Amino acid sequence: MPLLPAPTESPPWALELAGNGSPRRLRCRVLQSPLAGVSDRIFRGMVRRWAPDALLFTEMVNATSLELGHGRQKVEELAAEAGPIGVQLFDHRPAAMAEAARRAEAAGAFLIDINMGCPVRKIARKGGGSGLIRDPELAARIVETVAAAVRIPVTVKTRLGWCSSDADPVSWCRQLESAGAQLLTLHGRTREQGFKGQADWAAIAAVKQALTIPVIANGDINSPADALRCLELTGAVGVMVGRGTMGAPWLVGQIDAVLSGRPIPPTPGPTEKLALAAWQLQALVAAKGNHGLLIARKHLSWTCTGFAGAPQLRHALMRAPTPAEALALLEKAQQQL
Repeated sequence: MPLLPAPTESPPWALELAGNGSPRRLRCRVLQSPLAGVSDRIFRGMVRRWAPDALLFTEMVNATSLELGHGRQKVEELAAEAGPIGVQLFDHRPAAMAEAARRAEAAGAFLIDINMGCPVRKIARKGGGSGLIRDPELAARIVETVAAAVRIPVTVKTRLGWCSSDADPVSWCRQLESAGAQLLTLHGRTREQGFKGQADWAAIAAVKQALTIPVIANGDINSPADALRCLELTGAVGVMVGRGTMGAPWLVGQIDAVLSGRPIPPTPGPTEKLALAAWQLQALVAAKGNHGLLIARKHLSWTCTGFAGAPQLRHALMRAPTPAEALALLEKAQQQL
């Protein structure tokens, strides 16, 4: 299907978020979603190759864990990165969230995003993530407390509701806006849906019409064409891309290009994919030691697709006992192309 005409904007698009005295300007209409176990510093560096101005995020950070000294590396390594990086926090305790937000701000976070959409049961059951949808008063208190604790902008990522039978996304999102959220990213599914079914972009459009703060659309955006259709239907100011970037870190940059009216960077071919996979493997091993191979396996599986011999290569990579052997498999595959 041909792409819709790209929007033209002059001067270049920008979105101002005032914060609480420390404003931030977004220069890219595409955001990379936080992805647990995926969007680490190395993955973000790969996305950044194609999308230098996009707002990227750390993996979700548990405020309680941060308070206990766990997961601090996710926050403390921000200063070494180029481009805007947001920190997404989750918890059900306002004071802990506020303290975690202060730590993230001190470490160089571009903004603080509060997760109110994660559908994972162990998180929601404890009142974090999408569990806050069932307690809107607590959700509002968390936003208010975090916004008062930091100078940088505070945003929220959430879903349409807990389940389809009681979802009222307009009322729910209005409460978050009233509590002090300066931008809202809305996934077009309920918590009950998880990632099943089709994202309801029409519901996102209704929320966008009802709010005065900017709305970012999320859900089922896996190509530049998807992004254009989503923005046309929802009227959102931008899109957030999530699982579509697994094995495709170039997607954010491709979408940014089409929304900016620039030529779309080509999708890497087999040789480039294998070189990228090898780079990521080496970077993960350098950062994590041999454990980096375990982390890399899922990325290798996502990246090594779409060329002759890819299934056999993935099978061998998942069983490679050492980083050196995995790297040798990638090099051999390159030579055979």
